[in-house]
Amino acid sequence: MLKIAVSACLLGEPIRYDKTGQRDRFITDKLGKYASFVPFCPEHLAFGTPRETIRIVLENEHKKVITVFSKNDVTDAMNTAMAHELEKIKKEELCGIILKSKSPSCGLGSTKYYMKEMSEGKKDGLFATLCKEHFVDFPIEEEARLLDPWLRENFVMQLFAYADAQMLEKNIQTMRELVAFHTAYKFLLQSKHEANYRLLGKIVANHETKSVMEITQAYLALFKQTLNHKSTIAKTVNVLQHMVGFFKKELTSSEKQELHLQIEEFRDEIIPLIAVMSTIEFLAKKYNTTYLLGQKFLNPYPKDLALRSMIQVGK
Repeated sequence: MLKIAVSACLLGEPIRYDKTGQRDRFITDKLGKYASFVPFCPEHLAFGTPRETIRIVLENEHKKVITVFSKNDVTDAMNTAMAHELEKIKKEELCGIILKSKSPSCGLGSTKYYMKEMSEGKKDGLFATLCKEHFVDFPIEEEARLLDPWLRENFVMQLFAYADAQMLEKNIQTMRELVAFHTAYKFLLQSKHEANYRLLGKIVANHETKSVMEITQAYLALFKQTLNHKSTIAKTVNVLQHMVGFFKKELTSSEKQELHLQIEEFRDEIIPLIAVMSTIEFLAKKYNTTYLLGQKFLNPYPKDLALRSMIQVGK
């Protein structure tokens, strides 16, 4: 089961400044089938609930946390609470973090900054900044960005792949296991970053005959970095065309033409990705193409999440 740190209000906890929650049904009802959650909220810990709203004010290049109405400087209390919440989630074996958008602490590129009373634009919240510093090449998103089908699909794909990497790191004994892991992830990695995919293959080849643990550490560092890249329609089309090549001896010319037409319709955003993937999976089962059936790219996460069913899953 996945373990994800989540802003507590998104789980429905009534700890926002006005004593309300903001339960996110995708997180609690969809991901909740496959994940346990570690809630956090530095603002609630620092100031209680209900509380006066706060904002981040830039003063001589320093970030200060100021209450909106009473104009009190509560920076120290906020920093103490953030350090506590960071240590709490660092103790967990997490595979992802979901933050609350627009929050002074947790916004991911959506937090307003001020200079005196004037808005200075939007950046990462204070706790979001801390998380990004301490969790490098890690699945981190805010719930508002997850409304975008493309970002949602990429994020969830990254969550499940990251969890697989954690499991491999914990249990690996032989090079054969690393080779099998890389083989299963080949097309998914290619859909993320072609150059890194090739570098990962060279690491697995282990021409310098390094130890299993040394090679695994090097491999997983680049693997996680590669997962952090977003798939695109163009990269996905390239992978789909590679997969179709596995049926070149089995299909008639008209069947091949039809399959390539489906890929073109996906590229042109006429049909969703799931339509093409279902056809490829059907053919892989029909012709017992075990290599394709073992590819994580076909089923990177549980099908009932239905993340490839919308045409907008791609950019």
